[in-house]
Amino acid sequence: MQDISAQILADLRDTDRDRYLACLLAPADKQRSLAALYAFNAEIARIRDLVHEPIPGEIRMQWWRDLIGNDAASGDGHPLAEALLQCIREHRLPVSVLQNMIDARIFDLYDDPMEDRSALEGYAGETASALIQLSSLVLDPQNAAKSAEAAGHAGVAQTVAGLLMLLPLHLRRGQVYLPAELLRATGIDRETLIAGKESDGIGRAIRAFSGFGRDHLAKARAQIATISPSNFAAFVPLALAEPIFDRAEAAGAGLLKTPIRPAQWRRQWWMWRAARRRRF
Repeated sequence: MQDISAQILADLRDTDRDRYLACLLAPADKQRSLAALYAFNAEIARIRDLVHEPIPGEIRMQWWRDLIGNDAASGDGHPLAEALLQCIREHRLPVSVLQNMIDARIFDLYDDPMEDRSALEGYAGETASALIQLSSLVLDPQNAAKSAEAAGHAGVAQTVAGLLMLLPLHLRRGQVYLPAELLRATGIDRETLIAGKESDGIGRAIRAFSGFGRDHLAKARAQIATISPSNFAAFVPLALAEPIFDRAEAAGAGLLKTPIRPAQWRRQWWMWRAARRRRF
């Protein structure tokens, strides 16, 4: 498993550099399990990038669903599968939560609208929030339940920040994650956003979406006392959210043409500082 763990970490460095760095900031004896969780999340999140049609993507997701639902599964020589199964069994992780995470990612394969804020909160809850909570079960299972509310809000804030960074890519595909009700409230619709021509309206929508993320970030911060010191490593990536909101709001519609992802060294510094101060 040592060779497999090294391979998983190397792959994670390429597929999700931020969570790779967050993993390295966690206690050494937890890094192997966290790397497996984070790499699994990265794997199902990038399936849209690997397939040309939704059905092959659904088949890939079903393979993972069947694997983790099979008590006798071994991974069949698939390094990530083996590492994930060991993580699930070692830490007694709830398989249903992982399966719900897979099911939520089916949305990524299609270009369906995100109808409202509640729909986005549900999507984030079953993906980013669930990943934080699963990580807490690895780090400090005795205290994980205490920070469930913080994880819920943190996951939404993290999701909004990630969607803002990926907005140009998603729009080129015809994907719109900004809730339809939010677009209507700011005077535009899905087609206008994809076309990228109504700068004022698009700027309003981006700022409103960022504000939605900030609201959940504030609620997560209000619950910071419920996060045990041992579980704080699960929340470290949230340190990137506020700087991304700042950049998105400053860019407005310019976000569609100018990347807002901060430099790697800045992201690494923000996460290191968050881990040291236990503040995000």
